[in-house]
Amino acid sequence: MSDLSRLEKTLYRLEAQHACLAYAFAAIADRPGPVVELGLGLGRTFDHLRRHLPEREIFVFDRVNKAYPDCQPAPDYLMLGEIEQTLPPLAPRLAGRVVLANVDLGSFDRESNRQVAAMSARLLPPLMAAGGLVMSDLPLELAGCEGVALPPGAREGRYHLYRRPA
Repeated sequence: MSDLSRLEKTLYRLEAQHACLAYAFAAIADRPGPVVELGLGLGRTFDHLRRHLPEREIFVFDRVNKAYPDCQPAPDYLMLGEIEQTLPPLAPRLAGRVVLANVDLGSFDRESNRQVAAMSARLLPPLMAAGGLVMSDLPLELAGCEGVALPPGAREGRYHLYRRPA
């Protein structure tokens, strides 16, 4: 059992996610390509992505749209339903082009996390561009990708970074 409270776990995850996003924004600044977000949630991360990457196509996937009114993706870029069904039809359009993917689908359910991590690990690698980054709240085993050291401000185990080698 962890010595951290749920509040601390959430705080440290958000701090790590914020640090990883800042790192990713700098890393992809001169690289063209779309962004993929698996898990819209309330739209906070999407809002951050679009503010820092205003010229990028950002494709968002989630089961349902529960985002705040001011955090809504454009309808053409919001894919609702089971990600395993909604992402594959876009795979030909995205294949080898995605420069940043954010996976924010974790929960406190271990079995659900295992399934989500396996699904993400299966669907994301073919989409990633050479040098593209994958961020995740869950550890992933991504074929053809390598782990990246977390940037300052990100606690180990709270977020995970991966890169497809160039």
